[in-house]
Amino acid sequence: MRLGEVLLSALKDAGARHLYGIPGDFILPFFEQVEQSDILPLVTLSHEPGIGFAADASARMSCKPAAVAVTYGAGALNLVNAVAGAYAERSPLFVIAGCPSEAERGSGFLLHHQAKTLDSQYRIFAEITCDQARITRAEDAPEIIARLIRSCETYSQPVLLELPRDMATEPCEPVTLRGPVPFEADAVNACAEEVLQRLQSAESPVLVVDVEIRRYSLEAEVAELAHRLNTPVVTTLMGRGLLAETPVPVLGTYLGEAGDPALAQLVEESDAPLLLGAILSDSNFGPSGRRFDVRKAMLVSNRQVDLGYHSYHNVPIGALVQALLDRLPETAARARPEPPETPQWEADDQPLTPRDIALGINEFLAESREPIPLASDIGDCLFTSLDITHTPMVAPGYYASMGFGVPAGIGVQLTTGQRPIILVGDGAFQMTGWELGNCPRLGLDPIVVLFNNRRWEMIRVFQPNSRCSELGDWHYAGLADELGGLGLRVATRRDFKAALKEADQARGSFVLIEAMLEPDAVSPTLRQFADRLQAKRKAAG
Repeated sequence: MRLGEVLLSALKDAGARHLYGIPGDFILPFFEQVEQSDILPLVTLSHEPGIGFAADASARMSCKPAAVAVTYGAGALNLVNAVAGAYAERSPLFVIAGCPSEAERGSGFLLHHQAKTLDSQYRIFAEITCDQARITRAEDAPEIIARLIRSCETYSQPVLLELPRDMATEPCEPVTLRGPVPFEADAVNACAEEVLQRLQSAESPVLVVDVEIRRYSLEAEVAELAHRLNTPVVTTLMGRGLLAETPVPVLGTYLGEAGDPALAQLVEESDAPLLLGAILSDSNFGPSGRRFDVRKAMLVSNRQVDLGYHSYHNVPIGALVQALLDRLPETAARARPEPPETPQWEADDQPLTPRDIALGINEFLAESREPIPLASDIGDCLFTSLDITHTPMVAPGYYASMGFGVPAGIGVQLTTGQRPIILVGDGAFQMTGWELGNCPRLGLDPIVVLFNNRRWEMIRVFQPNSRCSELGDWHYAGLADELGGLGLRVATRRDFKAALKEADQARGSFVLIEAMLEPDAVSPTLRQFADRLQAKRKAAG
């Protein structure tokens, strides 16, 4: 086999469903093998950030590495922001970047797409990947590929493989994938004993679940753990949608002072909060009314467990969860709880608000006969999603890069086969919304709800007097028709409900519902979140 085919086969064996990519001259020989071999289906979009976000969502939904291929320099550097988000939020991308051959490197010329040096690309990606390598000899490739795949799986973060232009066609031996990184079973067992002792002796334990639970495909196990512990369960902002397909009743999403006061009290006054897979970010815990007591909090994250003033290192979260289950007796199975009643929503001629959008979608989800995942961009659409029925969801809750939503929805549908609802603001849509034009070619039909208030409302909320947030009215619904979809522009509750019904019946093409909002119409959650966060920053400054 040729090296490119070996690489594709190894990625497929590791669980990759597609190769997301945009061709360019330094990576063209590899793309030719992708097309000829048909080992992984090739998904091309319009711009590198789009393929990065789509692959990120694919990795989040499949809990497996997702592969991205781009050309040297101009292509790879366009991908940096999406990879940085995946690194920050622990999403396993396998990045394949073309680069010059050894002969080209020694030519003495500056090469096109070169930045400062020929190695600038490699050094930049070293900051946003957990492992990196460049193949210079075909005989080294199987070991390098196996190492990178294991790093990607172990740390659930991106890795970089630089593939010189002339290496993809070289003969190469197949890859033998490595097993998991070894760990000390005694350390895991000791850690589990201590965690369990703290939980069982506590008066008010609580389980806070976050992104690593999905990254390592542990939702069923964590649901069983919560059941056996009989412990209240909440998610973080980043963990929104976790355990949605399990019988565990999630009490809600912790937002500190910006959220439900009873939920905040439950978490912040707990004498044994177990944070499973949590990222201690400002979006997750910044609005907290008080700091977590370091003597009481138990943080399981990034292969480390912090218990009070000491830590256990190299403890995989999956191994710890299993060790806890091994120590807890099985209990009678519980039936999946009935979904909460949908709040009454009057589909009248009142102007549409973000909360109306949430209530309308809830009604739509309750009537749907199929599971519907969500993909959300950053901004008020993300905060609005907190009022939507608990359902599987992807969103950039910590890294908070605008432009994630639409390409992420594409990645969700390609990976799951389920028709998603995409939530996006008009500012983010201007960045990557045009990727919808690829949906007819890819056979995709997502439903897009575009929050159009003619400005970057999130910016205005944090800086009310700024004029830089104004965007104007682009009439996106009309543009959607030109991109091969169906565009519907609505401004009232009645029209929004009718648009959702029409979208449900319009299978086979994407539907863009342009929800016209008043410029100052924001969700109560965003308003409260911003107020609390600004107050804390002012007090700290």
